[in-house]
Amino acid sequence: MARTTMSDARKKDTREKIELGGLIVKAGLRFEKRALLLGALIDLQQRLAHDGAERDRLIAIGSGAFGDDDE
Repeated sequence: MARTTMSDARKKDTREKIELGGLIVKAGLRFEKRALLLGALIDLQQRLAHDGAERDRLIAIGSGAFGDDDE
């Protein structure tokens, strides 16, 4: 039973990582350096912690981009 739970958790973790990688591709950042991407994400996390309006603005941009999906 514990083995199944561990396997399910690993599968869920793997799926989340694949989906997050897909966001990088969708944003057009596939060929950027990993250090740049990590730096941008860390900076974003810090800005979002202090600015709710920025969070709302970026959600609107992202929602619009997902609206363009052909899926």
